[in-house]
Amino acid sequence: MTSTDDVSDKRVDLESCPPGSNGRDLALFNLAAALHNRFTKGRNFGDLDEAFALLHNHLELSPSGHPDRASALHLLALCLFNRYDDQGRVTNLEENVTLGRHDLRRGPQKHARTYDLEEAIDLYRVALELHPSGHPNRPSLLHKLAVCFSYRYDNRGEVADLEEAVTLGRAAIELHLPGHPDRPASLYSLAYDLRRRFEKHARMYDLEEAIKLHRAALELCPPGYPNRSSMLHGLALCLSDRYNGQGTVADLEEAVTIGREVLELCLPGHLDRAVSLYSLAYDLRSRFEKHARMNDLEEAIELYRAALELCPRGHRNRSSLLHGLALCLSDRYNSQGTVADLEEAVTLGRAVLELCQPGHPDYAACLHSLACDLRRRFEKHARMYDVEEAIELHRAVLKLSPIGHPNRSSSLRGLALCLADRYDSQGTATDLEEAVTLGRAALELTLPGHPSRASSLHDLAEHLANRFRHQSIVADLNEAIALEQEALQLFTPGDPSYTVSRRCLMTFFQMKSDSGVAIRSPSAPGVMHVDVKEVIYDFILNTIKMMPTRLLHTLSGVLCNRDVQMSHFRGSQQYRQLLSACRTCPPDQHTKLILTTISGYFQFVTFSHRWGVGEPLLRDIEGHSIYGMSTEGGFGKLQAFCLRAREQNYFWAWSDTCCIDKDSSAELQEAIGSMFKWYRRSALTIVHLSDVPETGSFGSSKWFRRGWTLQELLAPKTILFYTQNWSLYRTLMCSNHKADVAVLEELEVATGIESRFLTDFSPGMDDARSRLQWASSRCTTRPEDIAYSLFGIFDLHLPILYGESAEKALGRLLTEIISQSRDISVLDWVGEASPFHSCFPAHITSFQTLLLSPSQPHTEELSLTKNPQSALSTAPRKLYRSLAKSPPPQFINRRLTLPSITHRVRAIQLQAEDPLTPSYTYKIRASGLRTLEITLRGKLEDAAMKQGALQLVRPLNTKLLSPSAEPDATTEYGLLSTLGSPFHALLLVRLLHNEYKRIASSIPIVAEPMDSGSIVQSRVKMLNIV
Repeated sequence: MTSTDDVSDKRVDLESCPPGSNGRDLALFNLAAALHNRFTKGRNFGDLDEAFALLHNHLELSPSGHPDRASALHLLALCLFNRYDDQGRVTNLEENVTLGRHDLRRGPQKHARTYDLEEAIDLYRVALELHPSGHPNRPSLLHKLAVCFSYRYDNRGEVADLEEAVTLGRAAIELHLPGHPDRPASLYSLAYDLRRRFEKHARMYDLEEAIKLHRAALELCPPGYPNRSSMLHGLALCLSDRYNGQGTVADLEEAVTIGREVLELCLPGHLDRAVSLYSLAYDLRSRFEKHARMNDLEEAIELYRAALELCPRGHRNRSSLLHGLALCLSDRYNSQGTVADLEEAVTLGRAVLELCQPGHPDYAACLHSLACDLRRRFEKHARMYDVEEAIELHRAVLKLSPIGHPNRSSSLRGLALCLADRYDSQGTATDLEEAVTLGRAALELTLPGHPSRASSLHDLAEHLANRFRHQSIVADLNEAIALEQEALQLFTPGDPSYTVSRRCLMTFFQMKSDSGVAIRSPSAPGVMHVDVKEVIYDFILNTIKMMPTRLLHTLSGVLCNRDVQMSHFRGSQQYRQLLSACRTCPPDQHTKLILTTISGYFQFVTFSHRWGVGEPLLRDIEGHSIYGMSTEGGFGKLQAFCLRAREQNYFWAWSDTCCIDKDSSAELQEAIGSMFKWYRRSALTIVHLSDVPETGSFGSSKWFRRGWTLQELLAPKTILFYTQNWSLYRTLMCSNHKADVAVLEELEVATGIESRFLTDFSPGMDDARSRLQWASSRCTTRPEDIAYSLFGIFDLHLPILYGESAEKALGRLLTEIISQSRDISVLDWVGEASPFHSCFPAHITSFQTLLLSPSQPHTEELSLTKNPQSALSTAPRKLYRSLAKSPPPQFINRRLTLPSITHRVRAIQLQAEDPLTPSYTYKIRASGLRTLEITLRGKLEDAAMKQGALQLVRPLNTKLLSPSAEPDATTEYGLLSTLGSPFHALLLVRLLHNEYKRIASSIPIVAEPMDSGSIVQSRVKMLNIV
């Protein structure tokens, strides 16, 4: 460590070298270096300014070519960097980045002494020219110059600066090899810039790389490392971003855990404490939105208040903190109804708007939040000026959210709701008409799968029902019922929105029933009774049509169709009590009574098990009580199931053995197509593990290896496992094993499926490859059933064609996945090819092989982007446009038209063979790829060995492309970096009529581009593969 005596010694040396004497230049530099070292310890800016002046004097004595000039430039640039970094910042840079994330403000990060930054950039550039490749100081210069460009991006917002910062950061990491003391800082800085590039362009690969870099940096910085808190914080931000983009709960949980660790490191008085408080509060509110746990929201409010105390009036990030606190208070009002929270949210919202004037990037979000809170206050107090102001604010938001804006649908919905409120108060028909129009526009923007679609359906249904009340147009009411029914399917049972939607649907049915009845005298005897019966009948019809056609009555043990189910209800005590209650309660409570009674009575339990010998079929039990039948074989199992359902107070039960007429192909088709929904809508699924003893573990049960049980595990919200002797698994006194952490962990191990999918699974084609992998270790009695059992998981409705081959059934499934989702990840498998199509596997087991893990491309592949101008060259842009213009994959008559990057095989040689094994090793040289070897169990046919017969291809993944219309240096670099990584290649052989066929699918073929030049010369071709 440099001491004051060291500086004094250097002063004495300088005094002994007056101007004009030999050695003065060296004495100036030595004193400047000593002062800079002392500055780094004590942060005395007088030392820094004096060092700055001394270095300028030194450079006057050190012309170009002087041996010490490079070192002086380096030190001068570092002094400028320090002065800008410490004196030029208003608040900590990391705080600004954090408070500028998501929908919050990202403005200029620094305001003072930008001339220092410009001069530092110029000096670092000159210093780099004097420190060529191989010089020990070059990595440090690259890193510092990257940070300077990152700062300038904060000031100017020019993407070119951010791109150059990323490029220089990569170059610095290449030179800061593992073991270098500066490698953690280089990893952190590049991760930091990649995250900001993600904020700019929303490309997930930037965020994924940033997360990997942050983790790598943390591995090099154990507890106690001085900058560990910043590195943890950076990782938490990235995980929070990924949660916002993909909804992976594990990311959010890890972000909260890391946030708490950061806060423990940033004690009161720490420079980063405010940002640590903010980040943790933000993530806790996100977790509250996911799980509705009030303790998360309460803690978030406390953290926001603590952060605000550290950011007084005038602080540039105060508006972001006020906005976050207002959102939390609004959430707490929605949950607890405390008016003081709503009033404070409105007050804070107004304060935010005073700080976020028009033109501010968050102005629209602040307007929207305040408008929503004002509408809530109107709902509470019915003060018209609140809704009038809310309407004005929503109209202003809509002007700032043009067509194509991601928040336009929420703006349309908000304005429509306010107009409907004003119509309810003032009866202005034009308000209602505009509300309907806006509601339709909002629904058009929330397509199936959109998280707000259910709410948009519900809102429009209410607007149409209001118009029916005003104009008595029957079509409006019918449409409202249809929309609300769709909304009810999307809301989750138990959620408050589900309850509201169900209540509205029942109200609409009652309106429909009443609309055809003449005005009645309240004193007319029996009239009310007859009308209620009609309404009840409609409710029952709409309830049981979403249930299986036949159900076992758990009290009598008799199989009942829908007519008998309704008859049971009419003869029940629940029905008599309902009629009696409707006679005495106010009419406005009829709907709630009817809804509660019917939904409770018709709840049903589904059965999941392994079929065994002697399972009862429909014809065996029809017309008989199962309780009076034999207990042998499957009959005893069925009886035990119904008894367990009855013990849980459910009247109805369903088993796939006897509740389906398997002799009717139409009914079987409908049952298989509806089975996922039935398990999803069931109140409980009971699983019988016939091979698990009372004290055993279920991990080895064959139930986890059967095909149909996969959807029976994923679909239900509530599930209970029973052992061989019908004891509750683990003898746990719980109502849902999916809510038990220990059982969930066992399920994860037994199935290889993450708990988030086990507890909150959505059918569809997202991440299709993973879903196929879940099924890859399972089997079915009838081979074709392995494909049919996945139809519900992928939310597909395809014909059930028993008798077709398993290969054809699986082929039809994969064809539909590619046709609907364009997801080519399902082509990534290893095994025997299917006779249905050479790009499909013959067996589901081929998907057990994991996907290729992405790796970093070789240094040569990145060389193209080290020059900022090279990324803008014609070749990368031409490649990008070629990819962007490629049509999606499609199947027509079993021919797959697949956009691919092709690599012609120039030479293939048999290197070694062993017919006894058998084993044949081939060396393959293909254009643009590194030489590779493959070992096959069979010898390639002569036709494949001919010159020009083979192609190694990379199917085009459109996810590589940015949604932006025109590529820029950033998008091109991301594409080149991805294409430079190793990939799973398909080996194709040319057939007649310009068609291809996949061969050598039994082993993974990992290909790697040769260099960046070969990447930009790639060509996309549309290949017809059979």
